[in-house]
Amino acid sequence: MVPRYARPRMTAIWSPVNRYRIWFEIEALACEALARRGEIPAEAAEVIRTKGDAAMAAFSDADVARIDEIEAETRHDVIAFLTWLAEKVGPESRFVHMGMTSSDVLDTCLAVQLTQATDILLEDMDILLTALKKRAHEHKHTVTIGRSHGIHAEPMSFGQKLAGHYAEFARNRRRLEVAREEIAVCAISGAVGTYAHISPEVEEYVASHLGLKAESVSTQVIPRDRHAAFFCALGVIASGIERLATEVRHLQRSEVREAEEFFHAGQKGSSAMPHKRNPVLSENLTGLARLIRSYVTPALENVALWHERDISHSSVERNICPDGTITLDFALARLSGMMEKLVVYPDQMIANVESLGGVVHSGEVLLVLARAGISREDAYRIVQRAAMATWTKLGTPEGRTFRENLEADPEVAGRVEKAVLDDALDPARHLRAVDQIFARVFG
Repeated sequence: MVPRYARPRMTAIWSPVNRYRIWFEIEALACEALARRGEIPAEAAEVIRTKGDAAMAAFSDADVARIDEIEAETRHDVIAFLTWLAEKVGPESRFVHMGMTSSDVLDTCLAVQLTQATDILLEDMDILLTALKKRAHEHKHTVTIGRSHGIHAEPMSFGQKLAGHYAEFARNRRRLEVAREEIAVCAISGAVGTYAHISPEVEEYVASHLGLKAESVSTQVIPRDRHAAFFCALGVIASGIERLATEVRHLQRSEVREAEEFFHAGQKGSSAMPHKRNPVLSENLTGLARLIRSYVTPALENVALWHERDISHSSVERNICPDGTITLDFALARLSGMMEKLVVYPDQMIANVESLGGVVHSGEVLLVLARAGISREDAYRIVQRAAMATWTKLGTPEGRTFRENLEADPEVAGRVEKAVLDDALDPARHLRAVDQIFARVFG
């Protein structure tokens, strides 16, 4: 991933240094398991561990270059690493990789890297959830207009709006936990997964020391439905990011201006128009979400490999695994910061609620008329007539509020008491269930 959208901690997981350290750990653990079974000398396993640990502790760019040099000749990355390791370990290296195939190392390493990455993503989710919870409670009783089809619908709590996003990301966190569990598997089963040259006990030993589970049935690779499910989870999370980012983008529009991204001192919005304050963070998040979702399809297509394996999935995963996790890590961190500093304008929210002369209360007035004995069909006709009369003459000298049009209607006059109409037109009535909603979401 380009450095602009990458954070060091996540990027380090996909570095050659981390990858080779995991490769060595897999090989060393397998040797230890073989020694415990008496299949290789215990002294050899100890030498491999000791000299290998020392080599990995001193691992540098020069070692990466040496492995690359060997791979240029062998055209095989795992063999290149094993050759480099043999140079460091000496004669005992002949016991390394016994009974194993390259995919045992590659797939188990990928499982470790994905679990490491997911642990960071789960931390990112917790930070985001904390920010959303705080802002939701802060604006629990802030009245705003709810919109459907982009049009004013009825008033609601701005905190409820944020609570809805909190609930979605809480579900997404659970999805990520499930995805982590599914991807955290180890395969040390040899060619075509038959254990012909290595015992399942070795696999179980390696898995337990790496925090993984043994794959129940591997072919020569870990089945890719696991990876597909993982990327589907990332894609759903990305869609949640975009939904919240799109909301912020709309609320920051000049015609709406109910909330906006924090504008830093010295920040510039436009090279040509000094007045601009653009929603650049949420727009950026929208783009990053598209990128993350684009990795879902190739992950699904990776499931159908030929027979027990081919490597058509390999080139895909070398790109989408680092890029997908690095991008999502960056996006979640950016979204958390954006929501922590989001500037909210409650007065503008109230002004927007009232901007249509009260027609946003038509739903409750409809129910009031029905309770007064008017048929629902007639009540709908009466309320719509008053609403349209208000809507079409907004801002004109002859314009009247929704209430004024209702009270002037002969089919309404005398049928509804003033106190009842007051209650029907009170925005606060739309916050009456907010405590129950919050209890469901936050406990």
